[in-house]
Amino acid sequence: MRKFLFWKIVCGIFFSFVTFSFAHFGMVIPSSDIVEERSKAGISLKVMFAHPFEGETMEMAKPSEFGVYFRGKKINLINQLQKRIYKMYSDKKGHTGWFLNYRLKRPGDYIFYCKPQPYWEEAEDKYIVHYTKVIVNGFGLQDSWDKEIGLKAEIIPLTRPYGIYTGNTFRGLVKINGKVSPFCEVEVEYYNKDGKVKPPYECFITQVIKTDANGIFTYSFPKAGWWGFAALGEDTKKLPYKGKMKEVEIGAVLWVKVYDMK
Repeated sequence: MRKFLFWKIVCGIFFSFVTFSFAHFGMVIPSSDIVEERSKAGISLKVMFAHPFEGETMEMAKPSEFGVYFRGKKINLINQLQKRIYKMYSDKKGHTGWFLNYRLKRPGDYIFYCKPQPYWEEAEDKYIVHYTKVIVNGFGLQDSWDKEIGLKAEIIPLTRPYGIYTGNTFRGLVKINGKVSPFCEVEVEYYNKDGKVKPPYECFITQVIKTDANGIFTYSFPKAGWWGFAALGEDTKKLPYKGKMKEVEIGAVLWVKVYDMK
């Protein structure tokens, strides 16, 4: 009996220190990543903060910045965002996100970007800010998909981020605070929209890779659908929370759609 109580106490202490932290992802998901016909030039974009594989949303305040980079210029779209309640397959209740309708007018690459308000994560005792991008190609002109648009944390594609087949390999360059980020951790998640993909173990939920000495990462896609990359770093500034200054995790997030070859 004493041995049982002893091990019960030991196990209780051990598991009190074990926490399972699921990856957070800023999400900007367009209704289409490729537009070829003028009749389909109107697209919509969902803007969320979520655990995309587990199907759980989180509350998202109105972003600090939201816009599109097109032909060398940033176009501010913040006033066009509409509040929406999103509910994913694991949600008990929905959470606030944002929505935008946008019409592509000219050929070229449209780089949509979002800078959210800092999100306080109690479990990690820090703020999270994910600078999120997605690229939509309009009418076949491939002119700027590899452009750096000047975000504090940014993934610059080295592989064209559309027209990607399952099994293709994707490469990206990570820059944090304006500098190339060597040996930076990059989290990768599948947008498990309907919850049909079941991981054999918890570690399969978030794939983890690192950039090399030149700040470049490589990943091959095992399945069709939307995939998110989140390269993680730390802001040079801290923010106050209940009278104490706290660290700010900044993430460079990029979403890419993958297609099966038929």
